[in-house]
Amino acid sequence: MLATTFVFAIQDGLSRYLATEYNTVLIVMIRYWFFAAFVVALSASRKGGIRRVAATSQPFLQILRGVLLVAEICVMVIAFVELGLVASHAVFASYPLMIAALSAPILGEQVGPRRWVAIGVGFVGVLIILRPGFSVFAPEALIPLLSAGMFAVYGLLTRYVARKDSAETSFFWTGVAGAVAITLIGPFFWMPIQPSDWWVMGLLCLTGAGGHYLLIKAYEVAEASTVQPFAYFQLVFASAIGLTVFNETIEIWIVLGVGLIIGSGLFTLWRERQKTQRT
Repeated sequence: MLATTFVFAIQDGLSRYLATEYNTVLIVMIRYWFFAAFVVALSASRKGGIRRVAATSQPFLQILRGVLLVAEICVMVIAFVELGLVASHAVFASYPLMIAALSAPILGEQVGPRRWVAIGVGFVGVLIILRPGFSVFAPEALIPLLSAGMFAVYGLLTRYVARKDSAETSFFWTGVAGAVAITLIGPFFWMPIQPSDWWVMGLLCLTGAGGHYLLIKAYEVAEASTVQPFAYFQLVFASAIGLTVFNETIEIWIVLGVGLIIGSGLFTLWRERQKTQRT
């Protein structure tokens, strides 16, 4: 899981660089072409092939998941350009709290009072980062928050479809549906890519597929609740890249806010794991 977060952080840095030179939709489209090819090849190698892996009784939800994720990635890459890696990931770290808050009305799960308090504390951390009255009304400050909300809904839909579909089926639809969706609009944003930047694009594609492969392996050898807390290390790695490569800075408000968000997120994950074990 640590290797996964490191690879994804590199992917974010590459996305930030390319998005300053080229259209975001174009970058994500090319990345998804490679991702979809990886998903199809992986599915074909499984027992029963693509036909078995792709079989689902809830195609609409699976397609919705794929479209939502590719849209969320576009929004997050825009946030990287507008706010930088440090601030964007600081706000995005609130998505586990959003999942916990929305799991009650969407999935019908029971959220106890202690988890509600933790969720509230976490969102106080978000407000500290955004600083209402100072920068919260700037549109770019809300972009990573929108991305976190979209990813939270994607996570909830993933948990919902998991009641009937396997992880490999959801993974297949994530890549294929997302690639088809963005290909419908991507060509309208086409622009020539400099030969010197194609190696960066190639590395972006490799880190995307490699990160997902590592994530699959992590979930194969450990429960999701065990490795999920380590996902916060992506914030650490991405911030290091932002500081060293893009000369970004870390303000005290971000440190305080992130501390509250991560502390609250870890508590909600711990409480959810205890509930699952009791069940």
